[in-house]
Amino acid sequence: MRLGFGLMRLPLRSADAADIDQEQLCKMVDAFLKGGFNYFDTSWAYHNGGSEAAVRECLVKRHPRDSFLLASKLPTFAIARESEVEEIFQLQRERCGVEYFDYYLLHNVNSMRYQQIIRETHMFDYMKKWKDEGKIKHIAFSFHDTADVLDRILTEHPEVEAVQIAVNYFDWEACLVQAKACYDVIRKHGRQVIIMEPVKGGMLAKAPEAVEKLLQAEHPDWSPAAWALRFAGSLDGVLAVLSGMSTLRQVEENVAVMRDAQPLTEHEREVLAQAASLYRETGPVGTSDFTPYEAVAPKGISAAVILDTYNSCMLQPDPTFGAEHNYFSAEKAKHGLHKDELCIPGEVILKDGRNVTELVHEAEGFLNEHSFFQYAF
Repeated sequence: MRLGFGLMRLPLRSADAADIDQEQLCKMVDAFLKGGFNYFDTSWAYHNGGSEAAVRECLVKRHPRDSFLLASKLPTFAIARESEVEEIFQLQRERCGVEYFDYYLLHNVNSMRYQQIIRETHMFDYMKKWKDEGKIKHIAFSFHDTADVLDRILTEHPEVEAVQIAVNYFDWEACLVQAKACYDVIRKHGRQVIIMEPVKGGMLAKAPEAVEKLLQAEHPDWSPAAWALRFAGSLDGVLAVLSGMSTLRQVEENVAVMRDAQPLTEHEREVLAQAASLYRETGPVGTSDFTPYEAVAPKGISAAVILDTYNSCMLQPDPTFGAEHNYFSAEKAKHGLHKDELCIPGEVILKDGRNVTELVHEAEGFLNEHSFFQYAF
């Protein structure tokens, strides 16, 4: 199984997100490479730009260029003019201190960004040019949207060689993240899969009591995080399973898990499906079955989507930082809905007579407040 080092949650010396503890990071980088892994993932946006600078100091200057694979990302969400595409790319190479990136990704692609800024500034054309010039080895993008959108993009861009998606056993059947459906699309197109959020921002490392009992009954020596990493690493076609590691201990633990791990059995995958249901039942909605809410969708987005997404956010260490906010904003944009516009106005009465208006409106209000809306309609 291939572990990747996600450089977005690095150790800090102060409250400044760019004030990275480079002494500790150097030890983490060395331990990761010594453990037999070599894929590093950074971005223009991580640590307010500090991540790429730390890559230069802690990785590039200290290890031979052919001893590691480096990926970075073009910030689709921070570009307004085509001239910025080339400018930012060149600055990223300088920040990282490299002549080329092994994998270079468009960052945070979804339907609206694809239709608007990515097309308007010809980002894919630039990627092909940089590859021809030897400045990148492989063209890729990270993705936060539904499987049908992903299928369309890969069909229209055969030059793409890898896609980075959120994959973990909790999100495998999620309404918006659609980890399984997106994974299946990538494999259908014959592309490599780069997995992010295998432990869902740390959520799956600290299991509720019922989940922990279930997992320990199967493997008393496996931590909840180890289960999550093994699930992601068991999938075919995976280039790297990215872990956003913050301490040397986390590096050592993840290396130990992934170095000699065997793919999960079918029974172990069934155990994780049970664990995902138990997780959902501990959320504020109190259920893992959202099918009764699916028919309530007056503007195209169902109450099931809203409640499943809200429930997932509230289970995470920081509910306002969940990846689901990306997906929810993209989904509203696809339906022509603005930030404060309710998907489900008025009363919400289910077929069994239950009035769930307050719950649905609370969920949608939270998602509207914390999601990102950057689109023109």
